[in-house]
This record gives sequence, C-alpha cells and structure tokens, in this order.
Amino acid sequence: MSQDADLNPIETHEVREEAKGLTGVLARGCFVVGAIGLLIAMASDAIAVVGRHINFPLLGSIEIVQACIVTAASAAMVGATASRSHAAVHILTERVGPRAQDILERLANVVGAVVAIALLIGSVWIVSDLWDGQEMTELLRMPLKPLRLFWCASAALMAVLFLARAIAPPKHREPDHGA
Repeated sequence: MSQDADLNPIETHEVREEAKGLTGVLARGCFVVGAIGLLIAMASDAIAVVGRHINFPLLGSIEIVQACIVTAASAAMVGATASRSHAAVHILTERVGPRAQDILERLANVVGAVVAIALLIGSVWIVSDLWDGQEMTELLRMPLKPLRLFWCASAALMAVLFLARAIAPPKHREPDHGA
C-alpha cells in the first residue's frame, strides 16, 4: 500500500506538481542546509564529548551547536512552509465542501503569514537594536549578526510563502461524493 493511500488524490497530485516547481526546489535546498547544520552540530558535540574523556576538550562546541541549530531550525521552518508540511488537523476540513476547504486553507495561510510577520518584526527590532553592538559569542568570538540576519530572511521568506498561498487563485477541487 502506498504512503499516499489515505490522502485525497487531488491534493496528492497538487503536492506532487508543486514539488517540481520553485517551492519544491526551495524545500529540497532547505533540507540540505538543515541536514548540514545538524551534521555539523552532531560532529561538534561528539568531538567535544570524546575530547573531554581524553583530556582534549573542544572549547566552544556549544557555540558551534547553537549556530548550527539556528541554521537548521530556520531551514526546517522555511522547508516545511515551502512543502506545505506544517502540522494540520483535518477533523473539520474533511467534513466541509470544497469551497469551505479553500476558505479555511486561505485563513490558515493568513494566520501563518501573521505569525511569520510578527516573528520578523520582533527579530528585525532586535537586529536593529544590536546592529552596532559587535555582538559575538564568548569563546570563539563568532559574530551573531549573520545568524540573526539568516533568521530574519527565513521569517520573511515564510511570510511571503504564506501570503502567496493566501492570495493564490482558488483550487479547482472536485467534490467528494462519499467514497
């Protein structure tokens, strides 16, 4: 039995078609960036643990992990948004007609955009307050400005993706006649 057996065939086709486009490329790129971030974080932490046991610690491993987590988390959120993989509850949407489904999906995208914009505004505010501060990590002296800017760009991209889906033309779904 295929993994898509429980999904609406029209929605499954739409998701597959979208995976071929720009958002699919974006989602795959985010997967690669996030995977690299997690691999570097894992390697840094593993080296630090082994180093502590052989009296050769890796100083600043926590800072490396934190930088990698910013990258991985940002990429994961953009990737989930691009591939429409955010958690969703279908208890209501499965019981309403196609027009109501479209309205609820648009509403969900508007809410997602509002949350992403709120995160962006707060993050830009923090970046602007600390812009001239030369903010760096304690041990490795890594500048934090690039990480903050990466997160701001990720939040902006999420907002754009949500807004684009909220104002996109309606989908032409066929009504479900009791399958």
